[in-house]
Amino acid sequence: MLLCALLWLTAPLALAAERPLVLVMGDSLSAAYGIEQDEGWVSLLEARLDGKAHVVNASISGETSSGGASRLPELLGQHEPDIVLLELGGNDGLRGLPPAQLKTNLADMIEASQQAEAEVLLLGIDIPPNYGQTYRDAFTGVFTRLADTYDVALVPFLLEGVALEDGMMQSDGIHPTSIAQPVLLDNVWPELEALLERNGVQLADVNHD
Repeated sequence: MLLCALLWLTAPLALAAERPLVLVMGDSLSAAYGIEQDEGWVSLLEARLDGKAHVVNASISGETSSGGASRLPELLGQHEPDIVLLELGGNDGLRGLPPAQLKTNLADMIEASQQAEAEVLLLGIDIPPNYGQTYRDAFTGVFTRLADTYDVALVPFLLEGVALEDGMMQSDGIHPTSIAQPVLLDNVWPELEALLERNGVQLADVNHD
């Protein structure tokens, strides 16, 4: 009887330990800036997974790729993630920082994640047209080149279907509203779903609402 009781108590702990962990490294787009925390797309992701995977949101509003690169090694050691979502670069672009610097920082984060045996999903972003087409092309090209170089999954533009749509952006024109958050999750989901399934998550009965 005692053995059965111990097995009954330890089984849920073992199952919890087997669930993959998803680490989200992002900026205000993933930190639910200007809206309630539970309305953000990362919180919606956690709700959609319904305990099938752990989600750790290490996103900070205002974060740059340099800040993310400096924080990531400690987070990798602390959480030992199976999947790392990199959603950084928007603040680099808004500050007009060199795309080569963004590329170096993201490359360092990808390499650190892969060395920690985590799979990477890169979330691309764009910047407003007033920065000039040459800079925009160099900036957005960073994400596709890194995805090709390191053979990692890529969402080309996180704000697809949001950035130019009425009611989807806050008054600053930079941050999505609460009603846009499910769209962001749906933009991320196809690539993330494949990574989750490779890590043993059964998603056939996941609620997509």
